[in-house]
Amino acid sequence: MTYDLVLKNGRVIDPSQDMDRVADVAFLDGKVAAVGESLESAAGRSRDVAGKIVTPGLIDLHTHVYWGGTSLGIEPEAYARSSAVTTCVDTGSAGPGNFPGFRKHVIDPCNTRILVYLHVSFAGIYGFAPGLMVGESHDLRLMAPRETAEVIETNRDVIVGIKVRIGRHASGPSGIAPLQVALEVAEETGLPVMAHIDEPPPSYEAVLDLLRGGDVLTHCFRPFPNAPVRGDGEIKPAVLAARERGVYFDIGHGMGSFSWKTARAMMAKGFPPDTISSDVHAFCINGPAYDQITTMSKFLALDMPLSDIVAASTVNAAKVLNRPELGSLRPGSVGDASILSIEEGRFELADVRGEVSTGTQLIRSKGVVLGGEEPR
Repeated sequence: MTYDLVLKNGRVIDPSQDMDRVADVAFLDGKVAAVGESLESAAGRSRDVAGKIVTPGLIDLHTHVYWGGTSLGIEPEAYARSSAVTTCVDTGSAGPGNFPGFRKHVIDPCNTRILVYLHVSFAGIYGFAPGLMVGESHDLRLMAPRETAEVIETNRDVIVGIKVRIGRHASGPSGIAPLQVALEVAEETGLPVMAHIDEPPPSYEAVLDLLRGGDVLTHCFRPFPNAPVRGDGEIKPAVLAARERGVYFDIGHGMGSFSWKTARAMMAKGFPPDTISSDVHAFCINGPAYDQITTMSKFLALDMPLSDIVAASTVNAAKVLNRPELGSLRPGSVGDASILSIEEGRFELADVRGEVSTGTQLIRSKGVVLGGEEPR
């Protein structure tokens, strides 16, 4: 069999197949063709990745990549390469009023796949900067359910859900009402909601109580106030009830939403996140979040098994997105893969409150395969 590309001799970790072994991964016509031993590529290319880890293409479920269109946007191609990400999911940078520019100028020209949770606020996240914070959900006049539904209908190939931001900073006097608007759009379009939560009001529990199976609570390991655990380390009953009915819990690290104290308590109680994401944007890309693989590395420091960390960044994220062709190296899946290494040493890893935990391992990017090809 002649393949377009073969990654040879890597440690293949693919939780979608319960696989963790040394093997070759072959690609043909933009898809995964085979995983096995001694796969030959007579006329194509091969790369020896011995000593490295090969996973399905990493999915960063929470990013802000509307570069040039919003103040928090970063350039997606450079970010994805540096973090071994093959799918960036932009979560609310654009709303229906400015999505056409996002699609034309960023999404369509980009080699990295970009999927979108469209903001229910007309102009998305428009007032986010260190010196200027205007919560786009403060003013209910900006909620645009009709326009949001219309843009979704004509862009279902890239729009995977509806984003809304709730909390004292994001929605202020509007409270929980913007979430209710987003849920109405979700019912109309058949798509899930991703809800941001910051400080109260409303409470963590009030937001969770409205979310349905398939919806996503991002910033799920945020610090007090509005943490998922009480001061005694016990998980709030509303959190357990939400997971039971199928709400997904996403990390969304960012510059204000990951706490070592919360993470330790949640992991000690056997409540890992469903998905790990960076919430990377212009104001946290240089710390404390940095990128997807640094966020993943923090869970190594929490003693989360590597296979579970990979699952939370691949097959679990694909399930949340309802994109089963992603997040797997099964033959026939989209031909995306991430090539990683794990560096041993002592690494200072900070949370959003400045607490530093010293990890002994750090995940590094060693390349990606996109659509069966290594980008040049």
